[in-house]
Amino acid sequence: MRGQTNVHLNRDFFLRNKAKDRSDTFINLREVLNRFRLPAGEYVIVPSTFEPHKVGDFCMRVFSEKNAESQVVDDKIEANIDEPDLSEDHIDANFRKLFLQLAGEDKEISAFELHGILQKVISRQTDIKSDGFSLETCKTIVDLLDSDGSGKLGLKEFNILWSKLQKYQKIYRSIDVDRSGTMNTTEMRKALEAAGFKLNSQIHQLLVARFADENYSIDFDNFVRCLIRLEIMFKIFKQMDTENSGVVPLSFDSWMSFTVM
Repeated sequence: MRGQTNVHLNRDFFLRNKAKDRSDTFINLREVLNRFRLPAGEYVIVPSTFEPHKVGDFCMRVFSEKNAESQVVDDKIEANIDEPDLSEDHIDANFRKLFLQLAGEDKEISAFELHGILQKVISRQTDIKSDGFSLETCKTIVDLLDSDGSGKLGLKEFNILWSKLQKYQKIYRSIDVDRSGTMNTTEMRKALEAAGFKLNSQIHQLLVARFADENYSIDFDNFVRCLIRLEIMFKIFKQMDTENSGVVPLSFDSWMSFTVM
């Protein structure tokens, strides 16, 4: 990784690489002072708190005989989202029959109807901890998948949702290695990468603050809501970034529209 800064140093990196030096004592003090003498080279400096999952700010000074460069080592933000391309003609007959039973006469599913459906689905998953899907999550799902502006999900849209939920469940179960039924913050980062999202540490911290509980655990409902929100954000940005420059013009009206979503 010499010369690279757009990488995330995971647990495996620290298991395979020995530290060149470290603090003399690992104690819970506001100030830790150490002096190290190191040959010229590239080094990764890792600040840490005494207890895990504690929020802290760090002030660090590095003295060198000659000018030295320092950069944050972190992932580049990007998304690789599967966009299923299917027509209603290719949807399984059994799934079509199930949809018509759930949707009723209007042949569409509203956020309120979706809420009831997903509550029944998640209640049968004994290995996944969740208080059930919130109505807010269901509204967010409809916002993402409602392609015709009806405010509801048709057959094709509901089929796409079903495929996404199956994919999310598979990721959730594979990442939850301790079989707790929830994910911790480390597992959350791996799960997001498995879902196609590469994010930097600052964004991860914001997501944890938004979707984790007081014990820094993420249940399945919040995991799904997080993925849907991310997909909406990337989708909107991609639509606005017509020149693929990584920068979009944003009017006040557009800003207000996005922030109230």
